[in-house]
Amino acid sequence: MSAALLYPFIIVAGALQALGNSMNAQLRGHLVNPFLAAAVSFLPIVFVFATLFLVMPTPLPSLDSLAAMPWYAPLGGVAGAVAVFGGLAFVDKVGAGPFNGLTLTANILTSLAMDSLGLFGLQGGGFKPMPWLGGLLMAIGVIFIARVTPEKGAGQGAGEDETKDTGHGLNPRLLYPFIVVAGALQAIGVVWNAQLRGALINPWLAALVSFLPVVFVFVLVFLLRPKPLPQRADIEGVRWWMPLAGLTGAVAVFAGLLFVDKVGAGAFNGLLITANLLTSVALDHFGWVGMKRVRAGASRLGGAALMVAGIVLISLF
Repeated sequence: MSAALLYPFIIVAGALQALGNSMNAQLRGHLVNPFLAAAVSFLPIVFVFATLFLVMPTPLPSLDSLAAMPWYAPLGGVAGAVAVFGGLAFVDKVGAGPFNGLTLTANILTSLAMDSLGLFGLQGGGFKPMPWLGGLLMAIGVIFIARVTPEKGAGQGAGEDETKDTGHGLNPRLLYPFIVVAGALQAIGVVWNAQLRGALINPWLAALVSFLPVVFVFVLVFLLRPKPLPQRADIEGVRWWMPLAGLTGAVAVFAGLLFVDKVGAGAFNGLLITANLLTSVALDHFGWVGMKRVRAGASRLGGAALMVAGIVLISLF
């Protein structure tokens, strides 16, 4: 099968990932505690993949495939969750625009590096200038999209943003290296999940093994830091679709399990990120899923055009 035939499925996964992010934001607002919100978001994923594995338990991995599995393969979900934790810990300190810009740019460039060098079992293609040019265009596009935040879109000026950042006792730019590492790990996690899928054979089992450690970590952190807790009025405001946020985002992880070794990390993450950000722009512009409306002006539309041009270069060359 041609790898290009898989692109529509990856694009849908990226769009669902953006939808899941917005739904998670609503869930986080109502459950107050970010670790409780994360646990509630991830638990249905484990339930669904465990059920699917019990219904379709074959094929099962052999002892040889398990013995050949890299030690890091089961940690793909945890590597991806570092970016989630980074959002919880740093987004209010550095701003949503810089945070998303740094993580996604690091994701794109790390994906291209893994494709070029053949890291983690990928087929190395060597240095090709056109995909790297595409990555550069995507990085610039991410910056143009991320620089327009809901606060700025609502009319808040730069002076107010600076005031908002004061009082943390730490220059926000000192956090940038940690955010870059989180974005790189997000890209690496996709490839590790593909390695896990190759070793465990059964995609439902691989997805279950990938998500279980993530749920364990968030539940443990919530038990250690159970406050603040939501009030009754907060819980009553939870809509039926909010706890399903993790499931929509899990489609992207499952797509990575199946497709990243077929299309390459650069093309997969590039398509996923492009679809994610374009859907996010639409969600913000129309105010869907309870999002604060941010008009898709020249900066965002220009950034979207650069991202599309970048993914074309990565996919074709």
